[in-house]
Amino acid sequence: MAQLLDSIHEPADVKKLSREELVQLADEVRQRLIDVVSKTGGHIGAGLGVVELTVALAYCFDSPRDKLLFDVGHQGYPWKVLTGRNERLPTLRQSGGLSGFLRRDESEHDVFGAGHAGTAMSAAFGIATARDMLGEDYDVVAVVGDGAMTCGLPYEAMNNAGPSERDLIMVLNDNGMSIAPNVGAMSRYLGAIIASPFTNRMRGHVKHLIEKASHVVGGDRMVDFARTIEESIKNLWSPGMLFEELGFRYFGPIDGHNMDALLKTFELVKTLDGPRVVHVVTEKGKGFPLQEPHPEKFHARNPYDPVTGVLRPKASGLPDWTNVFGTAISELAAEYPKMVAITAAMPSGTGTSLFQKKWPDRFFDVGIAEGHATTFAAGLATQGIRPIVAIYSTFLQRAYDNIIHDVAIQNLPVVFCMDRAGMVGADGQTHMGLYDIAYLLPVPNMTITAPKDGTELIGLLRCALEHDGPFSMRYPRDSTPAAAPPAAEVAATPYGTWEVLREGRDCAILAVGVMCEPAMQAAERLAQDGLDVTVVNCRFIKPLDRAMLEGLVGDHRMLLTVEDGIDVNGFGAYVAAAVESMAPDVRVEIAGIPDRTYEHAPRGEQLASVGLTPEGIAERVKAGAAKESVTPR
Repeated sequence: MAQLLDSIHEPADVKKLSREELVQLADEVRQRLIDVVSKTGGHIGAGLGVVELTVALAYCFDSPRDKLLFDVGHQGYPWKVLTGRNERLPTLRQSGGLSGFLRRDESEHDVFGAGHAGTAMSAAFGIATARDMLGEDYDVVAVVGDGAMTCGLPYEAMNNAGPSERDLIMVLNDNGMSIAPNVGAMSRYLGAIIASPFTNRMRGHVKHLIEKASHVVGGDRMVDFARTIEESIKNLWSPGMLFEELGFRYFGPIDGHNMDALLKTFELVKTLDGPRVVHVVTEKGKGFPLQEPHPEKFHARNPYDPVTGVLRPKASGLPDWTNVFGTAISELAAEYPKMVAITAAMPSGTGTSLFQKKWPDRFFDVGIAEGHATTFAAGLATQGIRPIVAIYSTFLQRAYDNIIHDVAIQNLPVVFCMDRAGMVGADGQTHMGLYDIAYLLPVPNMTITAPKDGTELIGLLRCALEHDGPFSMRYPRDSTPAAAPPAAEVAATPYGTWEVLREGRDCAILAVGVMCEPAMQAAERLAQDGLDVTVVNCRFIKPLDRAMLEGLVGDHRMLLTVEDGIDVNGFGAYVAAAVESMAPDVRVEIAGIPDRTYEHAPRGEQLASVGLTPEGIAERVKAGAAKESVTPR
């Protein structure tokens, strides 16, 4: 028998199935995801949790006429399967293949691009407002979940949308998780809605009375009226009154894996007007074949065995930066009793889970709330605590005002550790850590650093903990060049200093962080061509080591800066401005990442595409030297 999934090429095909077949379709979608992601890797957990919900939405609504938005794009894998992308699913997160998130340029059914949490409700309200302004008629549905309700933006959107009375449906996908278990009052509140025996008992009584009355009186109008009365009475006792007070009619909680309950709920909700919330309870990673009940382990998964869920073996190698960082702060905490670690829903992704296990009373996961994490750290710092704030480079962008207003202006000693800096690989456009150098350079009092290896990461951490002011450090999602020693064996890196890795006379390469290794390899290649090149480890991006820079411009006619960050207003531009005031006749060439967006691909391939390899750096030196040879001194 042919699989049902083979007949699904767009959401309209889902509508052709019987309700019984929808359950089979959901099973096939779930197995398809497990099989494909076992080879590609990806964010498998959230998608498995919304399979039935996505099938029900495709059946009850009419995409692309109706607009369906998914908060946190990794909930969107089942949506990709049902919207004509099933055959291409094996290209997920591969070069030239499907994105791991939702993208408007990938499908007409992807209404709004989503890679960061919390955006769906704001965007949905914008779309609903545009619909009304243009006199059009369609439903707008925002699927908000996988921890997005620990983020502040959905509440801002609800506060704005509720009083508007615009026709808008919010589906709250409550799986109790973002990546790690959800934290905070909202998580407890939703748990209370699910667990309340009084509320559930009242629902049962009200439903029984209304069914009995409708049999006696009869008629569709009586049934519709009864449903309205049911919702009104239910909400009188329901903890869902929080949503009601925000202007949203509340429906739920609904079992997100019960297809019949989902269909009946959406069919009812569609007949109503105004802002509505459908609270759906799902299980993240439902059906994933991992024996241990640990949802965090299958949020994002490297390739695995599709039968057991166990990760496929890979060659042992050097530790990654995340692990070195997590180990380092866990060890340093013994020496710095006032040090704490803060993350925004990413304990595993940032390595702070290692710190959490060893120092649970000094660890704080604030949820998907980067701005709050920053100002919370600032408050701690005013009282003598030394906060380490570990947030991905791309997510720290969301806290920019807090960095300036709450930390930098007050010159507070908060340490920002930015994982996933530079090219980020398969996560693609929305997760690129290309902008942190450019956005932190103008921040007053801010120190910006980038270690060349794990040992230097530890030295810079020590330096940061002893520095009286804001301090930041960036490092990539990659393996370190060498294993790091225990933190106790590493001294603090002298503040504001660079390090000469190789001395030469023709040109100086000023390399930032992990660019030191390819710069050294480029210098060896250039030596074979007769070019003698100096290589400098510019571990301090701000402040510049001006004493060393003055010496370099006195001894070299050309400098090449190399950074794995955007080349607009980055380290190279910062150096060029300084050199212009020191020695205007010295040429400064900038090798960075050009100003455009970048597709998902292996990180090495991404770096090669912009010339940040030993070969690419060597070619930039040769090209600059050629220009210098014909330029009058």
